[in-house]
Amino acid sequence: MYAIVTTGGKQYKVAKGDVLDVEKLDAQPGDKVKLDVLMLNDGKKTVVDAATLAKKKVTCEVVEQFKGEKVLVFKLKKRKRYHRTKGHRQMLTKIKVTSMPTTRTSASKAASTKDESAKASE
Repeated sequence: MYAIVTTGGKQYKVAKGDVLDVEKLDAQPGDKVKLDVLMLNDGKKTVVDAATLAKKKVTCEVVEQFKGEKVLVFKLKKRKRYHRTKGHRQMLTKIKVTSMPTTRTSASKAASTKDESAKASE
């Protein structure tokens, strides 16, 4: 079972127990964060309906806040004696996926519960 979630303008494929680095979130280590779901797959059924997925969230726990690796930006204009080097380190948040929504809708859950109770009474 996996889901495609979005945060920080990027999309990530996640499963339960995954640890990933995302752009900085306003949360302290130990806090719970809910991410929006764009697609949900349980191995048999795939859900991409926006109305259904609007209610579903992937819950993650913040592990730590840290700075990423340094990225060097080098600008050069040949034969003009112009060159500049700049570095940048992005602030990141490490999160661990703790719970995933199911592909079943609430209507199908109610219908399956009703069917099971009808079979049990027979």
